[in-house]
Amino acid sequence: MKTKTAKDILTGKFPERVLEKAVERMLPEGPLGRQVLKKLHIYAKAEHPHAAQNPVLLDFASRNAKNKKRS
Repeated sequence: MKTKTAKDILTGKFPERVLEKAVERMLPEGPLGRQVLKKLHIYAKAEHPHAAQNPVLLDFASRNAKNKKRS
């Protein structure tokens, strides 16, 4: 039996597959689910071909004290 942890996948060749599989498992099986998956685009790095969109990195830790990791 072959198993891979999320950490193994994230450090591997295709780290975006973790999110793709998570979304795929949330969608219904059938034509509608396949149609939605075709439109899903996940990029592993900050570079993407959507120049018209200017994505902004959101820092949730600075917005609310509850979001900071405890040490």
